[in-house]
Amino acid sequence: MRHTFIFLSLLFFSISCFSQNTVKTMFYNVLEFPELNPNRISLLQDILQDYSPDIFMVCELQSQEGADVILNVGLNSDGNSNYSAAPYFENQSGGGDLQQALFYRNDMFVLENTEIVTTPVRDINKYTLLLNTASQDTNPIRIYAYVTHLKSSQGSANQQLRLSMVEAFVNDTQQLEDDAFVLFAGDFNIYTSTEPAYLEILDQTNSITMADPIDTPGAWNNNEDFRAVHTQSTRTSSSGFGGGAGGGLDDRFDFIMVSQNMMTNPNLSYKANSYKAYGNNGNCYNNNINDINCGGVYNQTIRDAIYNMSDHLPVVMELETDQEIVILDIPQQMVLQPFSLKSTLVSDVLTVYSPQGDTQDDNFEVFNTLGQEILNFKTEANTTIIDVSQLAKGVYYLTNTSSNQTLKFLKTF
Repeated sequence: MRHTFIFLSLLFFSISCFSQNTVKTMFYNVLEFPELNPNRISLLQDILQDYSPDIFMVCELQSQEGADVILNVGLNSDGNSNYSAAPYFENQSGGGDLQQALFYRNDMFVLENTEIVTTPVRDINKYTLLLNTASQDTNPIRIYAYVTHLKSSQGSANQQLRLSMVEAFVNDTQQLEDDAFVLFAGDFNIYTSTEPAYLEILDQTNSITMADPIDTPGAWNNNEDFRAVHTQSTRTSSSGFGGGAGGGLDDRFDFIMVSQNMMTNPNLSYKANSYKAYGNNGNCYNNNINDINCGGVYNQTIRDAIYNMSDHLPVVMELETDQEIVILDIPQQMVLQPFSLKSTLVSDVLTVYSPQGDTQDDNFEVFNTLGQEILNFKTEANTTIIDVSQLAKGVYYLTNTSSNQTLKFLKTF
């Protein structure tokens, strides 16, 4: 833990003179990015610059190269490095070849951990973000962001697969503290609020109870009453795009859900009326999102970009806190790609992921809660598996001696 304290102290030594108390989040299905059409990055750049998210979550990402383009061109396009990417992982569940990812403001957050929750269809990616606040030492605010892409299409079999994926999410949240701040974002592919997967997300008997911030139950599919919350499809026809869905705007597939405590807890809460289907002016039912008759708050330029970028709309939402968010002025050489763990609950082996493309050895040390070094090792590749079967049950701290990044894991038995 001493290493972490030193690292964070260095960061806080360079605090800039301004602060804020809101966090802007965005989820976006980026439609088979980048292979479907890599030139779409300029459109994504326009969308991101228009909203400026602090946390950007995506699905249908195809490759590390795609993640790099989103980071370096879509987000850090002004020549600085204010955004970082969480480590990229290929799908480990089922046979899917589409991935989820998260990008974040590195002057606002510290990425503490990345994990993979496997399911019968595709991974759910879990990210632990520590918000930089003036009261971080006494009242730390952590956000556990889960990003998913549930099974698509109608039918009872696909409904059951969506339910099984949600159950994997619910089971994973059981290891979190009762008052944890949780986001569950993704393309849910859910057609109605009576579907089992949606009911399971909101089940009040879950260890972490979740809420739909806009609380809009009903049969969303092809229902004009819900035209203001529809997120798919941006186009009446997919012809000429090489992929994606047509049919016009008539489904609510994309969500950012929050833990129930985030509806009322002043430490971190949903900002009223901030949840939006980005680009939807509420008057485009079964139409192209960029139709001239769909004007409103979202102008023609941004709706053109959304129309050509994907067959989904982004979903955005703001969070607010009664704590002072401190924006750090971090020298670029201190912006480090973190290592991460496959899971923080281990029994026999500890799987350590190093930054993609980093082929140099990294030194690691494992400490017990008394600060005693238990073992040390070097990584030899992007993935290193360490035998911890002989360790006693309990909490341990894994430290990268180069970056001073420290993660906690629990040896279960």
